[in-house]
Amino acid sequence: MSQKTYVLYAHDGSGNHGCEALVRSTCKLIGTDKDHAVLMSTSPEEDKKYGLSDICTILDKTDKRTLDRTKPAFFKAYYNLKVKHNYTPIEFYESKVADLVKKGDIALSIGGDTYCYGSMMPLIRAHEKYTYGGLKTVYWGCSIEPELLENPDVVNDMRNFDLITARETISYEALKKVNPNTVLVCDSAFFLDKKDVDFSQKFQNAPIVGINASPLIEKCEEDKGVVRQNYENLIEHILNNTDMSVALIPHVVWEAVDDRKILKEFYEKYKHSNRVFLIDDCPCEDLKGYISKCRFFIGARTHSTIAAYSTCVPTLVVGYSVKARGIAKDLFGTWENYVLPAQEIKEKNELTNAFIWLQENESNIKKHLSTILPEYKSRINNGLEALKSL
Repeated sequence: MSQKTYVLYAHDGSGNHGCEALVRSTCKLIGTDKDHAVLMSTSPEEDKKYGLSDICTILDKTDKRTLDRTKPAFFKAYYNLKVKHNYTPIEFYESKVADLVKKGDIALSIGGDTYCYGSMMPLIRAHEKYTYGGLKTVYWGCSIEPELLENPDVVNDMRNFDLITARETISYEALKKVNPNTVLVCDSAFFLDKKDVDFSQKFQNAPIVGINASPLIEKCEEDKGVVRQNYENLIEHILNNTDMSVALIPHVVWEAVDDRKILKEFYEKYKHSNRVFLIDDCPCEDLKGYISKCRFFIGARTHSTIAAYSTCVPTLVVGYSVKARGIAKDLFGTWENYVLPAQEIKEKNELTNAFIWLQENESNIKKHLSTILPEYKSRINNGLEALKSL
């Protein structure tokens, strides 16, 4: 596969360490060198900060190349723009990625569930651009809310992918009806490497509960303040009723949705206990290292919970989308007890009660994960084989 160039797009920057994890794990799985893996990014400096320039060529997706107005390709693109009012050819021609790819190369939309948030037209336009450039297109490791497939624009776009790999069965079953070239995989981040980190001294070798919270889940709550109250009651329960310490672990540090905002508030409220600590921002492989050291993990960000699942840490997801339910269902046969939808939280102790269930079933969950993960992760071969055949 390494003879082809792979363009990774629908990536907004590594300040979302789930996005970083998808880039790292995808490059690892396709087995290509950095010259044949091109990352189209809205935040190239951010990606370089976290080290992605070591594994791929990073392009600012907004950068334009100098157009050679003497070439037939330019005239064709210009004609399409002015006469047919079709922007796609000129958008491809003026993109710097056009210098690095050839017909038959592969463009992977690695945004996961980006169609579920905000405007879908930029994603559709990007897909059209790479198709026009002669690249095979893949919607890679995706999740999608099934009701979105009632939108004719989305349906048409999904049908135009040469391959779709869905990371859980809820999305797979919906997408298979639209595009028969859909295969079931697992999220590539299950293959993310983890760094060997050590925070035992800070926690004085006490067992650790890792906690991740996100501003997004507060936006999903129906009763204002109930999610935060649940988190605080959980931390107090851990401090008052167990010998465990708490590691507050951010997984997204973008300013508008920075996990550290809410986690810092928890830290300030409970730091006097000397059993609650805030983990600094660091690359996703380091974060996975920290999460793997936890005895239990409660997470809102999907890829923080994947870091936990993939290292056999009993995990409770404070979910807000199809991906949380779908991944848990595929791992455990049900998402009940493993996912607490933020929209459905009504009482102040629901998170604490769910954590108590997790404690009571700790050994069974760890045993189940260690047993099922090899088979579950083998799903990725469906995607890799289909990708190789393009």
